[in-house]
Amino acid sequence: MPCIHPNKEHHMSAEGDIAAVENVMAKARAAQSSYEAGGSQERYDRAAQAAAWAIMEPTRNRALAELSVATTGIGNVPDKITKNHRKTLGLMRDISGVKTFGVIRDDPTTGITEIARPIGVVGAVVPSTNPGATPANNIINALKCGNAIVLSPSPKGVPTCERLLEHIHAEFAKIGANPDLVQMVPAPGSKAKTQRMLELSDLVVVTGSQDNVRRAYTCGTPAIGVGAGNVCVIVDETADLTAAAAKIAASKTFDNATSCSSENAVVVVDAVYDAFVAALAREGGALIPESNSHEIVARLWPDGHLNRAVIAQDAPRMIEALGLSGRVPEGTRFVAVETRDIGPDHPLSGEKLSLVLALYRAADFEDAATLVERILTHQGAGHSVGLHSADDSRARHLGATLPTCRVIVNQAHCFATGGAFNNGMPFSLSMGCGGWGGNSIDDNLNWRHFLQTTKIVREIPPREPTLDEIFADYWRVAGQ
Repeated sequence: MPCIHPNKEHHMSAEGDIAAVENVMAKARAAQSSYEAGGSQERYDRAAQAAAWAIMEPTRNRALAELSVATTGIGNVPDKITKNHRKTLGLMRDISGVKTFGVIRDDPTTGITEIARPIGVVGAVVPSTNPGATPANNIINALKCGNAIVLSPSPKGVPTCERLLEHIHAEFAKIGANPDLVQMVPAPGSKAKTQRMLELSDLVVVTGSQDNVRRAYTCGTPAIGVGAGNVCVIVDETADLTAAAAKIAASKTFDNATSCSSENAVVVVDAVYDAFVAALAREGGALIPESNSHEIVARLWPDGHLNRAVIAQDAPRMIEALGLSGRVPEGTRFVAVETRDIGPDHPLSGEKLSLVLALYRAADFEDAATLVERILTHQGAGHSVGLHSADDSRARHLGATLPTCRVIVNQAHCFATGGAFNNGMPFSLSMGCGGWGGNSIDDNLNWRHFLQTTKIVREIPPREPTLDEIFADYWRVAGQ
């Protein structure tokens, strides 16, 4: 039997992996071409509904949530069920009645007719934090706009993604839709496979690690990536402290803080600091004084990296891993660690992906805003901040001065940022962070980003102004 050199065998295997990705992409492109050629608003809407019901049907939703927690080891089943349901239901509300096929705008004043056109094949990189809800969101948006989509899940998210696609294909069979419209990179995943998918896509959408986002932006394909989260929330002296504490606790503990919109730091003005700490305690938040913060840092980042025994774990396991057993009250749901420091040498000021809050004391609102700006400049610029206050002018001040795309006012942050039934944000699991976060969008990723348009431009009566109409005010100030 001939001997195959290990390097040659590895090379052949790598070539096979790339060929497998290219085959998937070719099938997606053929399916999309047919989908578009026979397209109609009804057809696009029906495919989106099929994908939505695939994850929302209660039995499948629970199974997906259980599989997600079992295989990724993060989050909790009840909250993932809620997330799969509400995020998908909210998205379906957002896109209901939206025109994404044919003529979507016809303006006789400008003489322009706008025709909706699919982008083609979308390549989506999705994280292990939401291995069901995030892919479903991308899939629904893609199908609504006439596209095919190929997913590249994180290694731990592969089983959930595979199961989700099985359910979608089962629903597609009921309506005669081509299963090749929704596929994934063949498992096991690899950087090389993902890279080839990125290169062959018509649009790349990336949620997850900043390394993946940077790779997407340099792959040569138009890309939408989202920035890092590190949410800071201000509680000022006008806030309803009981309501603020309840909302922060509910948001922080949801799905064990897997969300990029989960609070990581709370900055409290001095006048209400003690009263707010007491309100947090009533919500299950245990205070860790600054004198003990070094112990938390040592256990949360034992080797300079976040401790996997703490990341997105249930409170009892988190408490044990942090060495807090018997040192915090019974029923503790999360811990708030007092700190003053900010920057790369002070990890508490960054994203923690756990039931751990950094707690800062500010002299007043102005000082609080300065602290938040410093924290965001360190990590999380562009994403979002929260404000608990009765003074709406302060929200406007933050919106006009901080490097952030969203100011969430008097709401549970992780529920509100990605869209809620009681606010006007689009339902999404991917938040663009604008130029501050190195992103191409500053909005919540939504259906508009999965669509392109062709404009028919007709001649209209000329609208050429005189120089005086344009420059009269300027000439009065500066002269000619």
